[in-house]
Amino acid sequence: MGTVSSSLEVLLRQATGRLAPILPLLTELGRAFGEDGHALALVGGPVRDAFLGRESLDLDLTTSARPDDTERLLAAWGDATWDMGREFGTIGARRGSTIVEVTTYRADAYDGVTRKPVVAFGDDLSDDLIRRDFTINAMALRLPDLDFVDPHGGLADLAARRLRTPGPAEVSFGDDPLRMMRACRFAGQLGFDVADDARTAMTEMAASLEIVSAERVREEFSKLMLAPDPVPGLRLLVETGLADVMLPEVSGMRLTVDEHKRHKDVYEHSLTVLQQAIALEGPPNGPVDSVPGPDLVLRLAALLHDIGKPSTRRFDSGGGVTFHHHEVVGAKMTTKRLRALRYDKETVKAVSRLVELHLRFHGYGTGEWTDSAVRRYVTDAGDLLQRLHRLTRADCTTRNRRKAERLSRTYDSLEERIETLMEAEELKKVRPELDGNEIGEILGIRPGPVLGRAYKHLLAVRLDQGVIGPDAARAELLRWWSEQPESEDAAALDEAPGSPPQE
Repeated sequence: MGTVSSSLEVLLRQATGRLAPILPLLTELGRAFGEDGHALALVGGPVRDAFLGRESLDLDLTTSARPDDTERLLAAWGDATWDMGREFGTIGARRGSTIVEVTTYRADAYDGVTRKPVVAFGDDLSDDLIRRDFTINAMALRLPDLDFVDPHGGLADLAARRLRTPGPAEVSFGDDPLRMMRACRFAGQLGFDVADDARTAMTEMAASLEIVSAERVREEFSKLMLAPDPVPGLRLLVETGLADVMLPEVSGMRLTVDEHKRHKDVYEHSLTVLQQAIALEGPPNGPVDSVPGPDLVLRLAALLHDIGKPSTRRFDSGGGVTFHHHEVVGAKMTTKRLRALRYDKETVKAVSRLVELHLRFHGYGTGEWTDSAVRRYVTDAGDLLQRLHRLTRADCTTRNRRKAERLSRTYDSLEERIETLMEAEELKKVRPELDGNEIGEILGIRPGPVLGRAYKHLLAVRLDQGVIGPDAARAELLRWWSEQPESEDAAALDEAPGSPPQE
């Protein structure tokens, strides 16, 4: 027992040492609550991360004080306070650059239909800890004395890198089904395994995730995708059936391997592409062109780039298999799924566009593209070009070293050509050589669909031929106009009796 105690003392000293920069403020706050007759403890993520040696951005505390008392005490301690959710017992405060969230002990109950708890405030720290999601988040440091509280063996689970619920897993997940997704997220963020009873409960209760709002599911999924290695968490999502509820397209990719193995396992391929794309991200504070990681758009595109394959798979008479237009189908499926998960419009648009473009490079062959084709590649990618570079390179998962090296060299060649053309022509700023006002004046038309078609035609000329000069652009515009039915209508109107003279 003495050995265990001494080991715990060492771990506690290390953890409190990592909390040293904020401990003076927290102990001061603990004394203020104590002098007012209330208990206060640092709880959950900050405690867990202190033991793991990770920096925690959130400072969550729990208290016996009710929200009104909490607000009064925080107002005296801090520079500002705000109501984070009084009905749930949470008040926020800031002191200098330190932000804390203090929540009254809870003893929630859930109705089993929605994820919203029926809030009941508690009076005991132990009751509060047992309602938390996992034992590693059910540890606390009482303030101001820094007494360590771990009634459910969270520290042992940290050492074993294991996710376990404080109470029966089926009860915990029944109370809050989102906790099952949180298990997947922690598997990716921390690299922890899920205890057998928790995994079994997740599998049996996966369907209950349907009662959780799409917004909350999206938040957990995004946190998983931004983890250092999302793959373990994604595998857990699929293997337990949770993905069948919130991301069935990824589960469906497992169905695309035929008995003769005439093509890659699309599911495993996609997970590999995701890991390779992550490896190509730039440092977090790097320049924009490096695609600083973690990059949600790139990662989502890497995971979803082949989701169109199951519905486009065809076997030909020669025993081969094809996935014609799976990139187009996949882009539409991506848009539909990300909208269902309530992602913002820009994210949906960007990820879907990358899925649509991910095969474009394979038309490059050994470098036969014309300059106009390269211009179109850059223009179609737009601001997504650097992400498309990385997605395309990550999509090479062949074990044939020569083939992999050949593809890499070919893409190196394309990137070099892009850089050369961008320097010479500023491809990011490609526009027709005549603007909308000039087009309207030359053709004698007002803004509208016809002028839009004329603009697009001149843009295509610019992409195909490069810079040809305003005079040549004007001549091409007039040639195009002569072939349009609207030009004939305009000419007939000019010749009609009583028409006003044209200048």
